[in-house]
Amino acid sequence: MTMTMPSITVFPTRKVSKINRNIYSGFTEHMGRCIYGGIYDPSNPKKDLIDRDGFRRDVIDALKPLEVPVFRYPGGNFCATYHWQDGIGPRDQRPSRPELAWDNVETNQFGTDEFMAWCRAVDAEPYLCLNFGTGTLDEAMAWVEYCNGTKDTYYANLRRKNGHEDPYRVKYWALGNEMWGPWQVNQMTAEAYAERALQWAKALKLLDPTIQLVLCGKEGATNWDHHVLKHCLQPAGLSDLGEERVPLIDMHSIHLYTASEEHYENVTAPLAAERSIEVAAALIDLAVVENQIPPAQKRPTVCFDEWNVWLPTRAVGSRGAEESYTLSDALAVAVWLNVLVRKSADVSMACIAQSVNVISPLMTTPTGLVRQTTWWAYELFCRFMKGHQIAVHVDCAAYTGPTKPAWVRALKPTPWLDVSATLDETGWVNLCVVNIHAEQDLETTLGGVDASRGEVYTVTGPHLKVTNMAGKEEVGLHKSEWDPKKSSTFVFPRSSITMLRWQTS
Repeated sequence: MTMTMPSITVFPTRKVSKINRNIYSGFTEHMGRCIYGGIYDPSNPKKDLIDRDGFRRDVIDALKPLEVPVFRYPGGNFCATYHWQDGIGPRDQRPSRPELAWDNVETNQFGTDEFMAWCRAVDAEPYLCLNFGTGTLDEAMAWVEYCNGTKDTYYANLRRKNGHEDPYRVKYWALGNEMWGPWQVNQMTAEAYAERALQWAKALKLLDPTIQLVLCGKEGATNWDHHVLKHCLQPAGLSDLGEERVPLIDMHSIHLYTASEEHYENVTAPLAAERSIEVAAALIDLAVVENQIPPAQKRPTVCFDEWNVWLPTRAVGSRGAEESYTLSDALAVAVWLNVLVRKSADVSMACIAQSVNVISPLMTTPTGLVRQTTWWAYELFCRFMKGHQIAVHVDCAAYTGPTKPAWVRALKPTPWLDVSATLDETGWVNLCVVNIHAEQDLETTLGGVDASRGEVYTVTGPHLKVTNMAGKEEVGLHKSEWDPKKSSTFVFPRSSITMLRWQTS
């Protein structure tokens, strides 16, 4: 059956929300080959790949041009038994420990100071996750002091003794990771977590009021999210000197992974994240109302600090979780990124999990790199989808088959063309269109395009199951020129990601 011709109308003068570039952040966990053999590989015999710090030059060279703003570390589930002091000081004195999250041994050859050096190498900010499993508040405060302390105090001096005179000024700190999970060491109830998180937040903000704290949420639309937000979002109030205190909680973390072997379930599943963000934002608003947060106090935002396409039965966590991503997965990641742009009014940070080797767009081999199919979607958004989200109207037939989860079909439209649009600071409009249809190219009427020339970036491949591997990368990025004046329509190829760019007059 032939569908009515779709239409997309862009409104460059209608700015919807400012995009925080932190939505394109990354994640580096002590898991599989993410750290050892990924970003840190000093024993690699191919010495031209390794810099003087033991870091993979090719990984740095791949990530740095994307200007990935923030990297989360050291986990993940790894955090629940990680003691940061094991990973500082002379390497020959660092203890090896049992690693319980991924059934491994942690050598601690890469720790806080190495991570800070790597962040400098890729021009990114660090985001540290505190141990809420076996860790203590004293230990957490010591880590903040070690990283940020400027006074003549023990842990600030320990940093100096280890060769790092200047403070790292780590801004972002997470109050634990997935403490609701049955796989977690010291799993907690929402009530127990909320009480502990509130007390930790008070102490940490007294120690360093400049930091931003991230509350541990669940998937955004759960009783856990509701309870911890209601308990922990409090009016900042005034100090004894009459000065306004900083809010205790700055962001609320949510996590979600999507995947299916069935193509249409795979590419529509990220729409579940869109709904999760909407509900999480509403729960933040509810906590603001219930706790009578004054209007002048900054409203917390959503931090989607673990997201990706991941099928754990296909890429088992305890075996390194090395996915081999297909073209279908690349389309799903592009839909994920469209969701983050569309919800940029509420999301101030998002971290693709993970940045190297572990369910990652970027894979290392002993001699080089493989950019997986999903890399190209991530690169396009990092490079171009900046500035402001702008209004765009899409009129397109929708997919009506099964979705995963099933409620997506009932609550969210699933058009064949998934779309977001931005206007950057230099006046370029960027329109990302994902044609999820496996069989039909979709000729589409375009409106709101006021330009005589433009650029087209396309990601597609010979079939949905195609993957990229060393020496054979069949899915890549194709650039071409485009003259919008020649035609008011554009054909979006089946199973493709297309970015149209033009400069406003």
